[in-house]
Amino acid sequence: MAFKGKIDEEMVLAAKTKDKLRLSALRMLKNGLHNREIDLKRELNEAEFLQLLSSMVKQRKDSIEQFAKGGRTDLVEKEEAELKVIEEFLPAQLSEAELDAAISEAIREVGAGDIRDMGKVMKILMPQLTGRADGKAVGEKVKTRLSA
Repeated sequence: MAFKGKIDEEMVLAAKTKDKLRLSALRMLKNGLHNREIDLKRELNEAEFLQLLSSMVKQRKDSIEQFAKGGRTDLVEKEEAELKVIEEFLPAQLSEAELDAAISEAIREVGAGDIRDMGKVMKILMPQLTGRADGKAVGEKVKTRLSA
């Protein structure tokens, strides 16, 4: 897969430049990929790789929030550096207009009328938006849209 080769190339480059933090983040990424493949007993496809990256991004953001509350700026900086490395492998994020258009299309497709249809809308949206938009933000937008 192309993403495995890219990770390996970046690891070699980080090792040559002695960028320990980047190398550590890339190893963590490769390890996560390897573990997921072991769980599935096959190689990941691109969509599954994006899901893995999205979950890693979510974990880092949660950790940053918790460490910031605890006053651990050293750990916040480490997590932010890892987050930057992971985000390099994600596709470009959707703009607000593109996100709103995707939400509108999903609502129209499902025929959602109120907040009770949120699950149906999210079921259609998330496979399309994985890695391209924050799931939490998408959920909030959908909730706001259906509540109005």
